[in-house]
Amino acid sequence: MTLAATHGGLVPSPWVERWTRGLPAGARVLDVACGSGRHLRWLAAQGHRLTGVDRDAAALAALRAEQPSQELIVADIESGPWPLAGREFDVVIVTNYLWRPLLPALFASVAPGGRLIYETFGLGNQTVGKPSNPEFLLRPGELLDAVREQGNGWRVLGYEDGTLEMPLRFVQRIAAVHEAQAGASASATPPRYPL
Repeated sequence: MTLAATHGGLVPSPWVERWTRGLPAGARVLDVACGSGRHLRWLAAQGHRLTGVDRDAAALAALRAEQPSQELIVADIESGPWPLAGREFDVVIVTNYLWRPLLPALFASVAPGGRLIYETFGLGNQTVGKPSNPEFLLRPGELLDAVREQGNGWRVLGYEDGTLEMPLRFVQRIAAVHEAQAGASASATPPRYPL
Protein backbone atom coordinates (compact mmCIF):
# COMPACT_ATOMS: atom_id res chain seq x y z
CA MET A 1 0.00 0.00 0.00
CA THR A 2 1.34 3.43 -0.89
CA LEU A 3 1.08 6.57 1.17
CA ALA A 4 -1.06 8.10 -1.59
CA ALA A 5 -3.43 5.13 -1.44
CA THR A 6 -3.67 5.52 2.30
CA HIS A 7 -4.59 9.19 1.91
CA GLY A 8 -7.04 8.37 -0.89
CA GLY A 9 -8.57 5.74 1.37
CA LEU A 10 -8.95 8.43 4.03
CA VAL A 11 -7.19 6.37 6.67
CA PRO A 12 -6.20 8.70 9.51
CA SER A 13 -2.64 8.76 10.77
CA PRO A 14 -2.14 6.37 13.70
CA TRP A 15 -0.29 9.23 15.45
CA VAL A 16 -3.34 11.52 15.14
CA GLU A 17 -5.65 8.71 16.23
CA ARG A 18 -3.52 8.00 19.28
CA TRP A 19 -3.32 11.58 20.54
CA THR A 20 -6.94 12.51 19.85
CA ARG A 21 -8.42 9.48 21.61
CA GLY A 22 -10.38 10.49 24.65
CA LEU A 23 -11.06 14.06 23.61
CA PRO A 24 -14.28 15.35 25.15
CA ALA A 25 -17.21 15.42 22.74
CA GLY A 26 -17.45 18.66 20.85
CA ALA A 27 -13.74 19.51 21.05
CA ARG A 28 -12.71 22.31 18.69
CA VAL A 29 -10.17 20.87 16.24
CA LEU A 30 -8.15 22.69 13.60
CA ASP A 31 -6.73 20.62 10.73
CA VAL A 32 -4.04 22.67 8.96
CA ALA A 33 -3.40 21.89 5.28
CA CYS A 34 -6.27 19.42 5.58
CA GLY A 35 -6.31 18.42 1.90
CA SER A 36 -9.04 15.89 1.18
CA GLY A 37 -9.93 15.73 4.87
CA ARG A 38 -8.87 12.29 6.09
CA HIS A 39 -8.49 13.56 9.68
CA LEU A 40 -11.40 15.96 9.47
CA ARG A 41 -13.79 13.17 8.42
CA TRP A 42 -12.57 10.82 11.13
CA LEU A 43 -12.78 13.43 13.91
CA ALA A 44 -16.18 14.70 12.74
CA ALA A 45 -17.43 11.12 13.11
CA GLN A 46 -16.21 11.29 16.74
CA GLY A 47 -18.48 14.30 17.36
CA HIS A 48 -15.91 17.09 17.27
CA ARG A 49 -16.24 20.56 15.76
CA LEU A 50 -13.78 20.88 12.91
CA THR A 51 -12.13 23.73 11.11
CA GLY A 52 -10.06 22.81 8.09
CA VAL A 53 -7.82 25.14 6.14
CA ASP A 54 -6.18 24.42 2.79
CA ARG A 55 -5.38 26.26 -0.43
CA ASP A 56 -6.93 23.54 -2.63
CA ALA A 57 -10.42 24.91 -3.31
CA ALA A 58 -11.49 21.80 -5.25
CA ALA A 59 -10.57 19.44 -2.41
CA LEU A 60 -12.43 21.62 0.08
CA ALA A 61 -15.49 21.85 -2.20
CA ALA A 62 -15.74 18.06 -2.28
CA LEU A 63 -15.23 17.92 1.48
CA ARG A 64 -17.83 20.66 2.06
CA ALA A 65 -20.43 18.64 0.13
CA GLU A 66 -19.82 15.71 2.48
CA GLN A 67 -19.28 17.67 5.70
CA PRO A 68 -21.55 20.74 5.42
CA SER A 69 -21.56 21.44 9.16
CA GLN A 70 -17.77 21.78 9.39
CA GLU A 71 -15.93 25.05 8.83
CA LEU A 72 -13.68 24.87 5.77
CA ILE A 73 -11.47 27.78 4.78
CA VAL A 74 -9.73 28.17 1.44
CA ALA A 75 -6.53 30.12 2.09
CA ASP A 76 -2.95 30.22 0.92
CA ILE A 77 -1.32 30.19 4.35
CA GLU A 78 2.16 30.55 2.87
CA SER A 79 1.55 33.70 0.83
CA GLY A 80 -1.42 35.28 2.59
CA PRO A 81 -2.31 36.20 6.16
CA TRP A 82 -3.12 33.54 8.73
CA PRO A 83 -6.93 33.31 8.41
CA LEU A 84 -7.51 32.26 12.03
CA ALA A 85 -5.71 35.04 13.92
CA GLY A 86 -7.00 35.34 17.46
CA ARG A 87 -8.83 32.00 17.43
CA GLU A 88 -7.93 29.09 19.69
CA PHE A 89 -8.62 25.38 19.37
CA ASP A 90 -8.56 22.38 21.69
CA VAL A 91 -6.43 20.50 19.17
CA VAL A 92 -4.31 21.70 16.25
CA ILE A 93 -3.32 18.97 13.79
CA VAL A 94 -0.66 19.27 11.11
CA THR A 95 0.38 16.29 8.98
CA ASN A 96 2.61 16.04 5.93
CA TYR A 97 3.09 19.80 5.83
CA LEU A 98 5.86 22.17 6.88
CA TRP A 99 6.01 25.94 6.54
CA ARG A 100 8.32 27.17 9.29
CA PRO A 101 7.09 30.81 9.29
CA LEU A 102 3.66 29.47 10.31
CA LEU A 103 4.89 27.80 13.54
CA PRO A 104 4.22 30.83 15.82
CA ALA A 105 0.63 31.06 14.55
CA LEU A 106 0.13 27.33 15.13
CA PHE A 107 1.31 27.52 18.73
CA ALA A 108 -0.84 30.63 19.32
CA SER A 109 -3.86 28.70 18.01
CA VAL A 110 -3.67 26.05 20.75
CA ALA A 111 -5.95 26.95 23.65
CA PRO A 112 -4.74 26.46 27.23
CA GLY A 113 -5.20 22.77 27.96
CA GLY A 114 -5.14 22.05 24.23
CA ARG A 115 -2.82 19.94 22.14
CA LEU A 116 -0.58 20.35 19.12
CA ILE A 117 -0.30 17.13 17.12
CA TYR A 118 2.29 17.41 14.37
CA GLU A 119 3.65 14.78 12.00
CA THR A 120 5.66 15.42 8.85
CA PHE A 121 8.72 14.41 6.89
CA GLY A 122 12.26 14.66 8.22
CA LEU A 123 15.72 14.94 6.76
CA GLY A 124 16.66 11.70 5.10
CA ASN A 125 13.40 11.53 3.18
CA GLN A 126 15.23 12.98 0.17
CA THR A 127 16.99 9.60 -0.15
CA VAL A 128 13.74 7.65 -0.58
CA GLY A 129 11.24 9.96 -2.30
CA LYS A 130 9.21 13.14 -2.06
CA PRO A 131 9.29 15.58 -0.47
CA SER A 132 13.00 15.91 -1.08
CA ASN A 133 13.58 19.65 -0.73
CA PRO A 134 15.31 20.31 2.64
CA GLU A 135 13.07 23.38 3.08
CA PHE A 136 10.19 20.97 3.64
CA LEU A 137 12.03 18.42 5.79
CA LEU A 138 12.45 18.74 9.54
CA ARG A 139 15.95 18.77 10.96
CA PRO A 140 16.67 16.23 13.74
CA GLY A 141 14.98 17.40 16.94
CA GLU A 142 13.36 20.40 15.25
CA LEU A 143 9.85 19.79 16.59
CA LEU A 144 11.21 19.28 20.12
CA ASP A 145 13.15 22.53 19.83
CA ALA A 146 10.04 24.36 18.57
CA VAL A 147 8.04 23.26 21.63
CA ARG A 148 10.88 24.11 24.02
CA GLU A 149 11.14 27.59 22.51
CA GLN A 150 7.56 28.22 23.64
CA GLY A 151 8.82 28.19 27.22
CA ASN A 152 6.99 27.09 30.34
CA GLY A 153 3.46 25.95 29.93
CA TRP A 154 4.20 23.45 27.16
CA ARG A 155 4.71 19.77 27.85
CA VAL A 156 5.76 17.09 25.37
CA LEU A 157 3.54 14.02 25.63
CA GLY A 158 5.11 12.04 22.82
CA TYR A 159 7.89 12.45 20.28
CA GLU A 160 9.31 10.20 17.59
CA ASP A 161 11.96 10.70 14.92
CA GLY A 162 12.67 7.80 12.60
CA THR A 163 11.46 5.84 9.61
CA LEU A 164 8.15 4.26 8.69
CA GLU A 165 7.62 1.49 6.15
CA MET A 166 5.19 1.01 3.25
CA PRO A 167 6.28 3.27 1.75
CA LEU A 168 9.64 3.94 3.36
CA ARG A 169 9.71 7.52 4.66
CA PHE A 170 11.55 9.57 7.26
CA VAL A 171 9.13 11.08 9.76
CA GLN A 172 9.23 13.29 12.82
CA ARG A 173 6.18 13.71 15.04
CA ILE A 174 5.23 15.30 18.31
CA ALA A 175 2.23 15.61 20.59
CA ALA A 176 2.44 18.49 23.05
CA VAL A 177 -0.02 20.04 25.45
CA HIS A 178 -0.37 23.72 26.29
CA GLU A 179 -0.86 23.24 30.00
CA ALA A 180 -3.64 25.41 31.34
CA GLN A 181 -2.01 25.99 34.71
CA ALA A 182 1.66 26.38 33.92
CA GLY A 183 3.60 27.18 37.03
CA ALA A 184 0.87 25.91 39.39
CA SER A 185 2.01 25.09 42.89
CA ALA A 186 3.55 21.70 43.56
CA SER A 187 0.64 20.83 45.87
CA ALA A 188 -1.85 21.05 43.01
CA THR A 189 -3.06 17.77 41.56
CA PRO A 190 -0.87 17.06 38.53
CA PRO A 191 -2.66 16.67 35.21
CA ARG A 192 -3.09 13.18 33.77
CA TYR A 193 -2.35 12.54 30.14
CA PRO A 194 -3.26 9.00 29.07
CA LEU A 195 -0.60 7.41 26.91
